[in-house]
Amino acid sequence: MSEPAAFTELNRQHQLDISPEHAQYLNQLKREKTAVLATQIIILVLLVALWEILARFYIIDPFITSQPSRIVNTIVLLFSEGVLFHHIGVTCVETIIGFLLGTVCGVLCAIILWWSRFLSAVSEPYLVVLNSLPKIALGPVFIVWIGAGPAAIIVMTLAISLIVTILEVFNGFMGVDKEKIKLVQSFGGSKYQVLSKVLLPASFPSIINALKVNVGLSWVGVIVGEFLVSKAGLGYLIVYGGQVFKLDLVMTSVVILGIAAMLMYQGVVWFEGYVLRKNGHRQGEEKKWQ
Repeated sequence: MSEPAAFTELNRQHQLDISPEHAQYLNQLKREKTAVLATQIIILVLLVALWEILARFYIIDPFITSQPSRIVNTIVLLFSEGVLFHHIGVTCVETIIGFLLGTVCGVLCAIILWWSRFLSAVSEPYLVVLNSLPKIALGPVFIVWIGAGPAAIIVMTLAISLIVTILEVFNGFMGVDKEKIKLVQSFGGSKYQVLSKVLLPASFPSIINALKVNVGLSWVGVIVGEFLVSKAGLGYLIVYGGQVFKLDLVMTSVVILGIAAMLMYQGVVWFEGYVLRKNGHRQGEEKKWQ
């Protein structure tokens, strides 16, 4: 039997094993998810339509708030000038690099803190202080240290997201059931085995939450960095548009940022679902809401 045919037969057998009550529950989850998505789309369409109507009848000032039709015209103009994807690409590359560095370094630092109780106790007050410190104020310092360029922007992004990731993941580690850890240790498991077999799998929700939080923080860090020093990017367009009173350009950049952030967030959600499916979980059963 070929692989597709075998997969189809296995899927059919799996469906036969599902009880009517279970099938009804899964259908209910699917209907709820569809209803939520449809409601979200309807709300978005209504908000955009209301924005356009209010601007057209000058109930709100379109010069200040712009309007959807003017934003579309600005996007077409930027595309015709050949700079639209250049600015989007610069900001997206900086954001992705900062996002990945913040996540990987944060998880590694959290593992080190869990591995050494002494180190975690020593670093706790410093992490709290660094988390409360307004990292945006360090932007000029980063520029002087590193130089005016993409590297300073990426470091700015890393500074904003790193501490939050460390705290989120480390708290997830500390919340793992102690009995599971003792069980592995009682069978002679090493600390590395506890980490790989118990801690990381059990802390997967915390790591995913850190990823989701980092999506927003990464965009904030990149835009702030581009406000301070950049020659390209969406942050540069926002600053330039504000300086020359092209507020359509400002609102267009903000809308593109929102779309890009949403797509990046959905990428994290897709990654979460992929890992759950790969480990034999049914995402719809474990999480009622996406």
